[in-house]
Amino acid sequence: MTRTVPIPHGLPMERDAGPFDPPSQITRLRDAHPVSPMIFPDGHEGWLVTGYDAVRRLMADTRFSSRQDIGIQHVPYETPGMPAPTEPSPQVPGLFIAMDPPEHTRLRRKLTGAFTVKRMKMLEEQIVDITELQLDELARLTPPVDLVKEFALPVPSLVICELLGVPYADRDDFQANSAKFMVRDQSLDEKMAAWGAMTTYLAELVTRKRAEPGDDVLSDLARHDDLTIEELTGAAFLLLLAGHETTANMLALGTFALLEHPEQLAELRADPDLLPDAVEELLRYLSVADVFYRYATDDIELGGETIGRGSTVVVSLLAANRDPQRFENPDSLDIHRKARGHLSFGHGIHQCLGQQLARIEMRAGFGGLLRRFPVLELAIPAGEVKLRTDMNIYGVHELPVTWTETAR
Repeated sequence: MTRTVPIPHGLPMERDAGPFDPPSQITRLRDAHPVSPMIFPDGHEGWLVTGYDAVRRLMADTRFSSRQDIGIQHVPYETPGMPAPTEPSPQVPGLFIAMDPPEHTRLRRKLTGAFTVKRMKMLEEQIVDITELQLDELARLTPPVDLVKEFALPVPSLVICELLGVPYADRDDFQANSAKFMVRDQSLDEKMAAWGAMTTYLAELVTRKRAEPGDDVLSDLARHDDLTIEELTGAAFLLLLAGHETTANMLALGTFALLEHPEQLAELRADPDLLPDAVEELLRYLSVADVFYRYATDDIELGGETIGRGSTVVVSLLAANRDPQRFENPDSLDIHRKARGHLSFGHGIHQCLGQQLARIEMRAGFGGLLRRFPVLELAIPAGEVKLRTDMNIYGVHELPVTWTETAR
């Protein structure tokens, strides 16, 4: 295959085609070279993978390591847990998303039982109750209100606190620190201050749970004597961060997307049986957790290119989920689409542990919101909605909405 020309340094992130679409540069690159060399800001040449098939193969191949301590980082912008470019990143105990087997296997296996489909089904009634109580609170407010503050953030925060055994009274601190941690363009000192505040809090919490375990996931983990407090803290950080950040942004951005597609919104209101497919389609269409990194531990052939050992590889799940080779009319939101097979929860050994929990929360959240607020609409022009283009998880900072009636 003819050698492709590396794209300019930095990863194109400007969503210039609209708030729900990938950057046009990424789309053009995927269509021409789904596996493309790219030049990082420090001059190092790495790779950008955007095609669905290539991304899926890469994420299933454990020769592409998730460890951030195997070499120098060459990142196009700050990402969670990553230090400044060209600085080695030490392995963080318990942060299994950044580990390879066998350490990854050891930690993940201890959590798998807590997130089985069966256990999630048992939790479904409780999640629906939490959602309905929050909808009651929302209905008592005088519109316009910020849907992020009053619904999209509280619901997953309440659920993950209940599941993990984190006191919900502590939510303001961990939400504030997790938000600071997720800001893309900030100094390492600022990021580490937020990390330090969260891990100090969580270390104290898991220490208490080891001494006096309760009926929750962190207590279950704390009962494993072979896990250190540092490992328990790292795992708790990852579960707490992932458990509310991604779902909160899906609920808010998904509502925004549905309000901008009124015909599909009306269909969904008229036929709630469409909800499971609609949730999968929103996950595909929005891909709020977009960019991931892998590090080649060998020379690996992918998409007709040879990715050299030691290379940093940037993976765009958003581009893969919009690949016309996999999904017909991929840039259209279609709640009738059978979008299972999307990569929004990842693929391979690092596929999202809490995906069934997220699906249940979204079905309860979107279903309840559309039922209780039959005339929900934006309270400001769509172009004025504040997008989270400055964060590592995409979404909206605020979503002002209004309504003229509510229902049960």
